[in-house]
Formats: sequence, structure tokens, C-alpha cells
Amino acid sequence: MCGIVGLFLKNNTLEPKLGEMLSVMLGTMCDRGPDSAGFAVYGTPEKGRTKITLQSGDPEKDFAGLKQAVDKEIGIKAELKEKSTHAVLTVSSDKVDAVRTWLNEHRPSLRVMGVGDSIEIYKEVGYPTEVAKRFDLKSMKGSHAIGHTRMATESAVTTLGAHPFSTGSDQCLVHNGSLSNHNGIRRQLIKDGMRFETENDTEVAAAYLTWRMKQGLNLGEALNSTIDDLDGFFNFVVGTKDGFGVVRDPIACKPAVMAETDDYVAFGSEYRALVNLPDINKARVWEPEPATVYFWER
Repeated sequence: MCGIVGLFLKNNTLEPKLGEMLSVMLGTMCDRGPDSAGFAVYGTPEKGRTKITLQSGDPEKDFAGLKQAVDKEIGIKAELKEKSTHAVLTVSSDKVDAVRTWLNEHRPSLRVMGVGDSIEIYKEVGYPTEVAKRFDLKSMKGSHAIGHTRMATESAVTTLGAHPFSTGSDQCLVHNGSLSNHNGIRRQLIKDGMRFETENDTEVAAAYLTWRMKQGLNLGEALNSTIDDLDGFFNFVVGTKDGFGVVRDPIACKPAVMAETDDYVAFGSEYRALVNLPDINKARVWEPEPATVYFWER
């Protein structure tokens, strides 16, 4: 079944409250996806610096001495911010590829959840409110964020199977639904150089959008192409460094509702995800149309 929430702030003064607002929204979707949860938050980028969000099954071991080793081996000054099973490693943007190669060779037990100038991704198995508390979502600041509560139907309940999925720099996607042609799309994308960590159909959707945007499409154009190329039932909510987008399949059997004010745009699988937002009583509230793309960019 799964639950999706998303929040894109148009009013910069609300940015300190982004995590608090999303945390409340995510909590309303617990019964739609009680087995795991995750969220992506887009914060203020630091010029010349890139964030690599890492996950470990044994963080005490894997994160010990990680910053010092990266500093020494790559010849840079890294920063490491630990949160439970996750850590954000911030490095010089021109050294990201070198750092990822080193991590793969020397810390293979670490999993890269996402990479980008702005994005941080946290996801784990567990009840959604506990996952949000574990990573202190309430305290996080930023311009936009996306969250997901998962009820697994086609793959195992694992950290890697939780959403969001990120397959490109500062990109992520969450999904409610099921794709029927994901195996064929995966084979096509692998031929074009895309890599996959799971058998999850949502990772294919994320990679498909990354592939399309690498071809020069903007977020709205890439989302529009999913309508013809991806078969199945889906609501996608997508984040990029500067944007936030939503698309539903042509049948639109999965629930979705949106709200917009002068201060924000919000998405929820159900209206109850939106009821605690400021001035929701003054918002334009609507159900997204089938086979229609909605997106906002800064």
C-alpha cells in the first residue's frame, strides 16, 4: 500500500521548520507502510563541497576512523556527521569519485544512500515514527523534503528496499504502486551504463529518470516520459537539487492529494497528511490528474 509525503517550501522563512513539518506528515502515514521508512532532505549547499550519505549495519566499526582515513588517503579535509546507522561524509566536490572508489575498495560494508550538494537520505527498517526519531528528522532544515512509509509487497523488508531511491546526484524518488515492465527497463538501462543495488522496481523508476535527465531533459520532461515508457500503477514523487515533481499513471488508482499556498507545495497519499500544515484551510487542495505532471523548481 505504502504512504508518500512531500513538501516543497516557497517561503524561505519556513526552512528551519521543514523537518518538523515533514515528521508530522510522515507520522500520519504509518498504517500505510509500517515495515520501513525513509526520507530525503535538501539543505543549503556549501560551495565546492558534496555530501555522501552512508549506511552501515555495524556503524560503531565502520565509522570509526573513517574521516581520518579519507583525509589521509585522498588528501582532503572531510567532515563526518553520524546519525545512528547513517553518516554524512562531506568532501571536496572534485574528489567525490576518488572517495567513492576508496570506499568501495576499503570499506565495502558501507552502502551509499545518496550523493549530492544538498541531499541527505536516511532510511531503515522499522516503524516510521521510530525511524524519524532515530535520525532526528524534526531538527533538520532545508528547502524541500520527501518521505515514504513502506508496506513491502514484491521484495524483502530491508534497508536497501526502503525508499527513497537515489540513482543520480541530488536526485531521489519515492513510489506507491507496482511496475510491470521494470525488468525490461532495467536491462536497457544496464546496457547504457546504469548500475543497480536491488531488484526493487522503484530503483528502476529512479534510474530511468536519472537516465532521461542525463539526456538533457528537465525534471518535468523526464516525468512526462514515464507515462509512455513505464507500465503499471504508480504515484512518483521526485526530488532534485532545485525541484520537486509529481506524476500519476494514466489509470491513477493509487490515492494522492496535493495542496499549494504562497508558502509551500505539499503532497500526501491521503489528506490527513496535510491537515497540520500552516494555513491549510486557505490552501488550494486538489487530487492530481491521471497522466499529468506537476513540478516546481527554484
